[in-house]
Parts: sequence; C-alpha cells; structure tokens
Amino acid sequence: MTETDVGAQLARWGKVALVDTRGRRTGRPARAAVGYVEEPDGSLLVAAGDPDADWALNLEADPACLVTIGERSGPFVAEPLADPERNAAIAGLIVRYGTPAERLGRGPAFRLRPDTLDA
Repeated sequence: MTETDVGAQLARWGKVALVDTRGRRTGRPARAAVGYVEEPDGSLLVAAGDPDADWALNLEADPACLVTIGERSGPFVAEPLADPERNAAIAGLIVRYGTPAERLGRGPAFRLRPDTLDA
C-alpha cells in the first residue's frame, strides 16, 4: 500500500483531510493528506510540520483548494494564521493527533474556510 493509498483510506475514515491544490511551479494538481481540527463554523485548522511542505507552499501561492473528508468534498480557501491563532491551531492538532504532531509549528498554518461563493 502506497502513502497515497494510506492517506486516502484515512480520509475515508475522517482521520485526515485530503487537500487538493495546484502546484505553484508546475500548475498540475497535487494532493496531500493532512491532519485537521474542525471548527464549529465548518472551517478546518491545518499546519505543516516543515516550512518547505509542498502542499502549504502551494496554498500560499494559490489559496483555493478542494478538501475531502469521508463522503464530504468541497471547495475551500486557505487563510494563513498568525499568532495567537496559529499557536492555538497547533495546540489543537497536537491534542488531536498526539506526539507525532510535535513537529508542527515549523511550517505554515492555515484556516481553510468553505468557499461558499464557489459552491
């Protein structure tokens, strides 16, 4: 089973979100499985564990993305988070995912808001 297959399976179970972006250099579709915390307003908090994470750099270049969790899929728009929201998002991700998430904070963090204009 490939990493892509594992990410897709975890997304079907609702454990991670599949985030489809457009490659900032190639313009080609790109997909990443990322941990998330869902907020009451339907937005998702996500953070990269590496400042060079391609999915995060793609969102910085073009904030439009498609997010799939379980049977739900739809357009979202990424908003970069700054302190203290960024710190709260990272803390929430660590609480949800445990110690493997301890690298979070090294890369960008975002709020992914449903894009109701595109829906």
